[in-house]
Amino acid sequence: MYVDSHCHLDFPELSSRLPDVLAYMQAQSVSHALCISVQLEHFPRVLALAEQHAQLYATVGVHPDQQNVEEPDVERLLELAQHPKVVGIGETGLDYYWHKNTSPEANEWQRQRFRVHLRAARACGKPLIIHTREAAEDTLRLMREEGADTRLGAPGGVMHCFTESWQVAQHALNLGFYISFSGIVTFKNAVALKEVAQKVPLDRLLIETDSPYLAPVPHRGKTNEPGFVPHVAAEIARLKNLPVETIAEASSNNFFTLFQHAHK
Repeated sequence: MYVDSHCHLDFPELSSRLPDVLAYMQAQSVSHALCISVQLEHFPRVLALAEQHAQLYATVGVHPDQQNVEEPDVERLLELAQHPKVVGIGETGLDYYWHKNTSPEANEWQRQRFRVHLRAARACGKPLIIHTREAAEDTLRLMREEGADTRLGAPGGVMHCFTESWQVAQHALNLGFYISFSGIVTFKNAVALKEVAQKVPLDRLLIETDSPYLAPVPHRGKTNEPGFVPHVAAEIARLKNLPVETIAEASSNNFFTLFQHAHK
């Protein structure tokens, strides 16, 4: 069995054909999927998916590249995270890719938003789903400053859709975080990322689709969906020279170890 640790089933590309998406997911032995919140305005539809389907779970958070949306505070996140099917905080983090032409000072709103999520995760004991793009140094710095280290009693989390260097992965692993790979790891030109996938310990590895984006080979260019996540596992198995069943079992066990409020 597989678990898709990060998808966006509430997005129109997938919600418009949800019964087929869920049926294909089941047919491909994907037992569970985590539906990720990217803004508070749309959180009710993410939560509704988790409430209506036993195999789906939800998170609450505001994506770092979302502007002109309801800004979260710790109290609001804690209130929404009380729901038993909300198992994590995020997606949160820093994204300087979409804001590369702004000054460091102009991106301070992102860093403050990230701090809010970091504090909420510690307060409620639910792990973080972290997005970082062209911002790894600041991301790790804020994680350390806000006590996200599991050795300090923090709930940890996952560096989702990981595309950074092995050095960045090591820093995240040292803080107690998991590393999640998406369909990008199946792309031919993702040479450096494939090397990272070879090195990440089996007990700290997650797999995801980030659907509807980043469909893995052989579906590259199509609308992604949770049923495609076995292709991610297959590539990691190839890179590690392990049976795909080993990757499936390890990544699924890791998901339920990290997201302790989710149940098999």
